[in-house]
Amino acid sequence: MARQLQSKVKVMLTVLFDSHGVVHHEYAPQDQNINKEYYLEVLHHLRDVVRSKRLDMWAAGGWQLHYDNAPAHSLQLIQTFLAKHNIPVVQQAPYFPNMAPCNYWLFPHLKTQLKGTQFESRDNITWNTMAKLYSIRKEAFQKCFEQWQNCWEKCVQSQGDYFEGD
Repeated sequence: MARQLQSKVKVMLTVLFDSHGVVHHEYAPQDQNINKEYYLEVLHHLRDVVRSKRLDMWAAGGWQLHYDNAPAHSLQLIQTFLAKHNIPVVQQAPYFPNMAPCNYWLFPHLKTQLKGTQFESRDNITWNTMAKLYSIRKEAFQKCFEQWQNCWEKCVQSQGDYFEGD
């Protein structure tokens, strides 16, 4: 009987992406909790990156932030930062945790790509993950956002009532 062992190293990755691909990624420092201070720093970095990588969207005010309902996302400090910097947020439907593209598409995709690989170090994990992340084609990101839009339409049609599948 074969049994897979868990890696001895734990790594926390934050990825922010749009229909064109990865906009920003960041690894949390070793043993870092994802708290309001950490997430605020991520938002500062994201804002700077959007301003440089997605200049047309930045200038037109055409970008929005969508994430799941993690506790750090809804804290007053974070909400104040978003409001102060006019960063529009697409609210996550409360009973639909799988509507966040990272949850239903990106991280499952990366885990599938890396499954069965034993990593000996944090550097080995980050290198392999980045290679897989940046090998995802633009069309895959576009399809992800088409699925996200379809899911939102179903949510609106159901008036927020729970539904499963297609």
